[in-house]
Amino acid sequence: MSKKTYRQAINEALRQEMERDERVIIMGEDIAGGLGSPGEQDAWGGPLGVTKGLMPKFGRDRVLDTPITESGFIGAAVGAAATGLRPVAELMFVDFFGVCFDQIFNQAAKFKYMFGGKAVTPVVIRTMYGAGFRAASQHSQCLYPVFTHIPGLKVALPSNPYEAKGLLIQSIRDDDPVIFFEHKAMYDLEGEVPDEPYAIPFGEANVTREGDDATIIAFGRMVNFANDVADKLSKQGISCTVVDPRTTSPLDTETILETAAETGRVVVVDEAHPRCNMATDVAALIAQDAFDKLKAPIKMVTAPHCPVPFSPALEDLYIPGPDKIEAAVRAVVGKAH
Repeated sequence: MSKKTYRQAINEALRQEMERDERVIIMGEDIAGGLGSPGEQDAWGGPLGVTKGLMPKFGRDRVLDTPITESGFIGAAVGAAATGLRPVAELMFVDFFGVCFDQIFNQAAKFKYMFGGKAVTPVVIRTMYGAGFRAASQHSQCLYPVFTHIPGLKVALPSNPYEAKGLLIQSIRDDDPVIFFEHKAMYDLEGEVPDEPYAIPFGEANVTREGDDATIIAFGRMVNFANDVADKLSKQGISCTVVDPRTTSPLDTETILETAAETGRVVVVDEAHPRCNMATDVAALIAQDAFDKLKAPIKMVTAPHCPVPFSPALEDLYIPGPDKIEAAVRAVVGKAH
């Protein structure tokens, strides 16, 4: 396998699916560029260069620059999906979803239900999320719990380059609307990624570490922090299972409950705000269905209930990093070690 960055893995998934299926188009702000101007006929590829190189290969009929009007081009993508194309629309930052939420949760998410299962809406909305990039509170939120709450939407949170390529290919091939979350602090993260296309099924969690003392369930970028903590603690005699759910809708509740029951001690790590986030949802699930297996109270490690700070020092404190995860694991393990 080749080593690729998170950015390269996403770009490769888009290219391979566009080669495989001519119905796949991509659209968004500044993903084509250069029209009518001298110099290279290619834009940077979105704000962080993810789609660079696709326009020269596939042309402007399939790589579409859009105005800065999310309500317009997200609505256009939903309509195109309903009429036979397989659009991948880039919502530059998830924080901008307020401009186009009606098109997503009131239209795309409900078409299959409202038309008796006959409507097919294979639209993918790629979007950036997360703190740590010094992008301030209007460009740094973790809003995947909002979309997870909506029936009819599928939500994917890849934690590394391998997951990013496989989950994006699955997203493009899926016949339902998918919100695909890319953490902006991971674009330069490297990992082994097969050159050939592959799809990772939705609703199947990945157990990245196995241990006996505690289960850490983490989402998105937090999976990498959880793995680092598990590796560190293993050298000190504390072994942890780490679960990456991969998708929040559908959610692999079976793996979550099984791994929670096996260790009896659970830490849930979620970068989203603490009220009504995935940590609270998973903690409630375990408390409801595996309470008799617990040996200690569930610990949740989340961001505080405040906007993401712009100050670098405060933003670093805001993120639920490895130190906070380690402290939570040690708390649930308690006297056992």
